[in-house]
Order: sequence, then structure tokens, then C-alpha cells
Amino acid sequence: MKPAHPNDHATKEQALAELTDSFDESLELEFDDDTIAGMLQGFDSPADAKTAERQSYFKELLRLQRELVKLQDWVVHSKRRVVVLFEGRDSAGKGGVIKRITQRLNPRVCRVAALPAPSERERTQWYFQRYVAHLPAAGEIVLFDRSWYNRAGVERVMGFCNDADVEEFFRSAPEFERMLVRSGVTLIKYWFSITDEGQNLRFQMRIQDPLKKWKLSPMDLESRRRWELYTKAKETMLERTHIPEAPWWVVDAVDKKKARINCIHHLLGQFPYEEVVRTPVELPARVHNPDYIRGPVPPQMYIPDVYSKALSKG
Repeated sequence: MKPAHPNDHATKEQALAELTDSFDESLELEFDDDTIAGMLQGFDSPADAKTAERQSYFKELLRLQRELVKLQDWVVHSKRRVVVLFEGRDSAGKGGVIKRITQRLNPRVCRVAALPAPSERERTQWYFQRYVAHLPAAGEIVLFDRSWYNRAGVERVMGFCNDADVEEFFRSAPEFERMLVRSGVTLIKYWFSITDEGQNLRFQMRIQDPLKKWKLSPMDLESRRRWELYTKAKETMLERTHIPEAPWWVVDAVDKKKARINCIHHLLGQFPYEEVVRTPVELPARVHNPDYIRGPVPPQMYIPDVYSKALSKG
């Protein structure tokens, strides 16, 4: 019999955590205080420690999301302009935290910028030009799922730019960011950090999951092979673009759930926000006109009701 690898147990634990997280993702939008309070009952014994931790995560996530709504209202009220950059290796969890930030916010206030590879025309422009078009106006928050730091990471490692381009980026990026901050933009930069083993596990699980296989591009697979080059590029990037006006913040992303709530908690702490007092909302009475007759909808316009019987049986 093949002897157990010393890390086999830890790997199984990580794999189970990944599977649980995928399941939980589909449930989070359904949660409210009463639901979570009920879920938390009865999880005090040591045998239920992991379950209790999971439910505590849901409760804290919901609390933080309520604070994000307050932050959103304050940004609108105070006409702030906010930019948050999310950088990190593939599968580090950037998209997961972005999703939890935006889950309960107004998409007209908080939006995500996830730019594709530059077009031929964009490659001839000033490097930062296509990112400038996505910067916020007053009362807006923009979350960049990858940003102008592509040049310091994927473009550099994959050979999509030359050494002179990279050096010019390192000269220009701090000045570009100082200019944004001087103009009144709040700029926050996060790097999501995972281990070599952690990325390998997440890639392997994505390969096996038909719902997540699309997340693995040929570029992602090649980046896996070039892990050490990415590490060197990351170290140089952090060293040369960590400035007082816009410092880098590193998120330990080995545990996805902890990474999310730690990041959201830190993000909230970057603003002196307070709850905006709203005028109480009163639903107006509907006007009833005696001559109003609702016209019938032709039966052929309705989509087929496929699931009524199936769901009622369940």
C-alpha cells in the first residue's frame, strides 16, 4: 500500500473547504438576520466547531454588507470618488471578494471594471488611457478586477511587453496614482496572496468542475508553469509602486472566507463614513380609476410552465 503523504490530510481538508465554499456561494443572497440566527442555534459543541465557524462567517459577512450599504450611501452623499484595485494570482479569490462587496449594493453606484486584453488600437494609446475611461465620477465606487498592474504582472511574465515598457510603467504608475489622489480620488490597492500548493489545488478542482472549468484559460495554465517568474514580478511591483499616497495592502487569501471578511473589514476602515439620515419612505396610495380595465395577455405570450408540478412534488 502506498504510504500516505504527510500533506494528504491537509489537502483533503482544503478540497472540502473549496467544495463547501462553492455551495455556500449560492446561498448567501438568501440570508438575513433571522435565517442566520436560526442556523447558528445548536452549534456549540466541539464536534460542530467547523459548522459553527461557517455560520459565524455568514453572520459577519451580512453585518459587513450592511456596513457597505452605509458606505455606499455616504459616498453618494459626500460625492466621493473611490477606486479599489484587486490584484493577485489566478484563483487567489479576487472575484469572490468583489462579488461579496457588490452583492447588496446599487450597481449604479458600485460597479466592476474587468477589462479584456487590449485591442490593436488600444495598444497604440497611452498605456493608462483605457483605464482612465472607467474611473468614477462623484458618488461612485469602481472596483477593478485586475488593473493597470497587468503590465507589471501578466504582460511582463508572458512577454507581451519589453523591458523598456516595464521600466516606463514603474516610473509612470506612481505619478499617475499621485495625480489621481491629488484630484480627490481615494485609491486603495489589494494584493491577494496564496501559496503554490493552494493555487495548484484550486486549479485541479476547477479542471474537475464543469461549472468552473471556464475560469481556466490557456493563459492561466501557462501562468501556473511560470509561478516563480510571477513571484519575482510581484515582488518588484510591490517594491516599486508601494507609495504613501496609495500603499499596497496584502490579503492572506489561503482561506477564502477569512480573506473576504478581512478584506471587506479593512476596506470599510479606510473611510470616515457615517450613516446618512434618510427621509422616511412612505408608499403612496395607488390611484384607482373606475374605468380602468386590465387587458388580457394572450396565452401564447407566456413561457411554458415547466416546473410547477416538479417543484410542488419536492
